[in-house]
Amino acid sequence: MARTQTMVQLTDELLVVLDEVATRRGLSRSALIRELVSDALREESAAAIGERIAAGYRRIPQAEPDEWGDASTMRDVATEELLSRLDAEEGDSSRGTW
Repeated sequence: MARTQTMVQLTDELLVVLDEVATRRGLSRSALIRELVSDALREESAAAIGERIAAGYRRIPQAEPDEWGDASTMRDVATEELLSRLDAEEGDSSRGTW
């Protein structure tokens, strides 16, 4: 993977901490910075995805029917139909209904 050198200005204190962590992890300063930046950007992306999902639920709350219908009613109807088919397959009226 191609890399581009980028100049970043850091305080002396930050460099000391950065070098300590890099040494402890057995990484170069550059490798640690790449890892930390990559992790931060991945977290930022995940947070943005989570926010888009939450915005969708705010826009169309889960309990409200949408253009596909009322999911809870459809679920109840589907469950009743399935149980009826299972009862019919069973064919033994002495067992009663589900």
